[in-house]
Amino acid sequence: MSDEIYLFTDGSVNPQSGIGFGASLLVEDIALSPDEAKKLVQLKQFEDTSSTKLEIQVLLHALAKLEGSKKRVIVYTDSQNIVGLPNRRDRFEKNNYISRNGKLIANHELYKAFYGLMDSLNCEIVKVKGHKRSALKNQIEALFTIVDRASRNALREL
Repeated sequence: MSDEIYLFTDGSVNPQSGIGFGASLLVEDIALSPDEAKKLVQLKQFEDTSSTKLEIQVLLHALAKLEGSKKRVIVYTDSQNIVGLPNRRDRFEKNNYISRNGKLIANHELYKAFYGLMDSLNCEIVKVKGHKRSALKNQIEALFTIVDRASRNALREL
């Protein structure tokens, strides 16, 4: 039994309708076939969302399933926003999530929830470069592509 859990998340949103689909893949072993991985992908529909908001919503939804876990969680995402959140925490908290123009920052409640989960779980966030040619992908990138396609396909089928 591994001491690590691998979480892949991605989302696709229709900006006009505000409807998006998040896809996540949670595994303890990354050495699985594409067919096995496709069967394990979980989808969730979100409404009144945007691409930035959806990425954090999907991650929170998946991480919530791991509450109480003592395992190290390695999160793979292509979201620059999520990758940058840990470094923005001090500034957000110091300014009470208020921007320079005096307004609450967008998605502040989601960011607070993110930081709470990060405090309770042993998480590492890894940026995945998306959209490489298949021949150049390693196993991590191949699994991420499955999650990426699942969210895009779900949105197309809506």
